[in-house]
Amino acid sequence: MKDRIFDDKGRVADFEFDERVARVFDDMVARSVPYYDEIQRLQVELAVEFLPERGGLVYDLGCSTGTTLHLLASHPRCPAGARFLGIDNSPAMLAEAKAKLAAVIGRVELLEADLNAGVEMKPCRVAFLNWTLQFVRPLYRESLVRRVFEALEPGGALFLSEKVLLSNTFLNRLYIEHYLRYKKSRGYSDAEIQRKREALENVLVPYRLDENRLMLERAGFGTIDPFFRWLNFACLLAVKAP
Repeated sequence: MKDRIFDDKGRVADFEFDERVARVFDDMVARSVPYYDEIQRLQVELAVEFLPERGGLVYDLGCSTGTTLHLLASHPRCPAGARFLGIDNSPAMLAEAKAKLAAVIGRVELLEADLNAGVEMKPCRVAFLNWTLQFVRPLYRESLVRRVFEALEPGGALFLSEKVLLSNTFLNRLYIEHYLRYKKSRGYSDAEIQRKREALENVLVPYRLDENRLMLERAGFGTIDPFFRWLNFACLLAVKAP
């Protein structure tokens, strides 16, 4: 469905991943995250390299409608023994994910949980945090990243994608302006863009890229590399030492 949520002229409320958002989320994220399809393709191509022949467990923390899990589970080089666990705090998003993952549901478990409250994790080979950490309260982010590091087996990988701030105020403003132009080129009106910004103001709290990197280093990751960057959007690959 086409995302027209912020066409509504009523009072702007804080953004929620409710049923209205879940129904249009795939369109929303594809039009709001630059090169979204390419990022998904690229991270899945990289992720299969970290999965041993025996399979291993993959976590998607903040799995939304299950796009990443669906692409990885359907990848021709994904080991048949791989298992997947998607976690999200929105029942509406998990319902969409269940429908999308119907063809591979025997290999996928979906769990409703609030990442702010922490999460129990089994030993795993790969974990995804795709545009999720920015919605976790800052107070709980470091402990969540540390928990992911502890759960990863030696040689395992975390894929972290985030909207980021810049320390240089001129570049930060410039990048945001160009991002807003990008959204307009994707069919959003000025009013929709402004209303969504207001809705996200107290909900999405981005860090600088160096802050995210330092958080990963403090958790224990030794190898951290940006595998994709577009202005104020960045994707990091963090590998636990073998």
